[in-house]
Formats: sequence, structure tokens, C-alpha cells
Amino acid sequence: MKSLNRMKAIMVKEIRQLSRDKLTFGMVIMIPLIQLLLFGYAINTDIRDIPIAVVDQSESTFGRLITESVKVTQVVSVKQHYPTVKEAEKAIQQGVVRAALILPKDITQRMVQGRELGQWIVDGSDTMISAAILGLQSMPLSDLDFDIRNSAHAKTFEVTLFYNPSRQSAVNIVPGLLGVILTMTMILFTSSAIVRERERGNLELLITTPIHSFELMVAKIIPYIFVGLIQVFIILGLGYFIFDVPINGSLSQILLGTLLFISASLTLGLVISTIAKTQLQAMQMTIFILLPSILLSGFMFPYEGMPVVAQWIAEILPATHFMRLIRGIVLRGADLIDLWRDTVWMIIFTIIGLFIASKRFKKSLD
Repeated sequence: MKSLNRMKAIMVKEIRQLSRDKLTFGMVIMIPLIQLLLFGYAINTDIRDIPIAVVDQSESTFGRLITESVKVTQVVSVKQHYPTVKEAEKAIQQGVVRAALILPKDITQRMVQGRELGQWIVDGSDTMISAAILGLQSMPLSDLDFDIRNSAHAKTFEVTLFYNPSRQSAVNIVPGLLGVILTMTMILFTSSAIVRERERGNLELLITTPIHSFELMVAKIIPYIFVGLIQVFIILGLGYFIFDVPINGSLSQILLGTLLFISASLTLGLVISTIAKTQLQAMQMTIFILLPSILLSGFMFPYEGMPVVAQWIAEILPATHFMRLIRGIVLRGADLIDLWRDTVWMIIFTIIGLFIASKRFKKSLD
């Protein structure tokens, strides 16, 4: 009986301590809630509205009817029209569109002769996107006029897969895995940086030094930049030699793009570190950030398959921009200028993160 009373006292103490720790209690509620919403609502493998371009060299009524027929499927959404195939290919490289529908000048003759009516040029680095486009390779003509329906039963297209013609999943996963691992390690390392100094009693010593808050934040993240670069070398190196993942982009572009993402992730970790009171809280907040970063960044599921609200949240996360950036550079041979929107966002995110972290740290000294 006395043993039960002692155990009861400890349980009551733990419950009271948990209820007083608002951050931990909030994580208990929010983590399963966020997971439920992400997996049940935001994650969607039924891809719709894939952004594509159309190059209609026929400039004919039939060409326009085919374009409308493709749009009706709702699998794709026509975002651009280009006069030449070269411009469409450049748009795919830059990530503006994921595929291009090429309609040649002799499209009517091709229809009468029963030949392929045109060509799909697809960013094959994402196997889910390429699979969805391949589903449009042969489509019924039931939505076109009577004369066309009597000329052929279905319209077929040649499909050319760029960057991953063999449709190997590793080609898409390995560069994306780089973003996930860097997100996990960089945020986790720095999220406990200030907390660790506080728990060890070193914070008082830092307060007495002449170092400024901003200088401290920058000095905290620089050592971890080298850790991140080692991870980049390991992941891309093993991916290249073991899984035959091509590295089509410049190594200098890969380095610069990765440095931007490492800096953004480290500053996010510092912000968490100024909020958390204990290392346990810092780890809990890291998990809270890590889950959306993995599920909404496009690593596991295509960005285009997500609801609009989920896409808005994804656009805030550095991991989303890095996924587009590293895949664009490594697989499509793009550069930071081609992917300037993602480049600029990570620079802005890093600057804002450092500012917030330094301000919060200074505030904690008062």
C-alpha cells in the first residue's frame, strides 16, 4: 500500500510538471494533430494541375482542340505557350513547367495517317510526375468533333523523358534526401545551442564578454556549416557511385546552393534555441518543424498534388525551396540564376532568421 502511495505521488508530480510546461503540453497536442492533417489532407498522390507548356507549331483548329482536350483531363494545367521547342526545354530546366506538349505543323496529316500526333517532353526526374504524363500518352478523342473522331479512335503521342529516362526512383530521392538530412541535423544541432549554454551555466560568461548578439549568432552557426558540407559530400558521392545518380550541374552551383540552405536551416535552429527553455523542448520543436519539411517540401509527394493551403505553408519552409534548387542543379543542370526565386527566398529567410535570433537573445539578457 505504501508503495502505491509513493508511486501515486510521483505520478501526480509528473502530471503537474507536464501541465506547467506549456510548450511540451502543446507539442503533445500539436504533433499528432499536424501529422493527421498532413497525412489525411495535405498528402495527395492523385496528381492534378501539373504545370505544362504548349508549343503549337500547327497553329490550327485541331491543335487548339487537342490542347483543350488535354486540359479537360485536369491532370495538367497549361501555364505557358512558347513558339519554339528550345524555349520550352529551357522552361523545364528552370522548373517553370514540368512538361511541354509539342504539336507539329503536319499534325492533321499525322492524324489521317494514324501516326503519333505530337510529342510530350517531360521532366522525368520526378517519377510521379512522369507517370501522370505517361497516362496522357494515349487518350480518347470523345471530346473532339465528329470528323476527328471518325479519323482515329485515340490520339497518341511520343514521350521523351529528360534527366531520368530509365525512371529510377533513386535519381529523384537522393538529391531530395540531402535536403531532409540537412534539415534534420542542422536544425537539431543549433536548436539546442543557446539552451545548452544556459543549462551548463555558460550563458552568464557570454553575457560578460564584449561580443554582440548578432556576432554570437553568426559564430554559433559557422562551425556547423562545415558539418553540413561533409554530409553533402557523403550523400552526393555515394549517390553518384552506388545509385548512378547523375550530377549534371556545376559543383560550384551545388556548393553555393547548399550553403544557402545550410545557413537558412541553422538560423531557424537558432530561433528555436532562443524560444526553448530546455534541450528537450528544443528537440520537440525541431520535430515539429521537421515533419512538415519532409512531407510538404516535395521530397515524398509532388508539390503539385498538394492543396493550395498546404502549398502556402510549404513555400515558407526553406526545405521546399532547396528541394527545387538542388534537384534543378544536380539533375537538370540549372544554376542559381535560373532558380532565382528559390535562391532569393533562402537569402531573405537567413537574414530575417539571424535578426530575430539576435533580437530574442538580446531581449533575454534584459
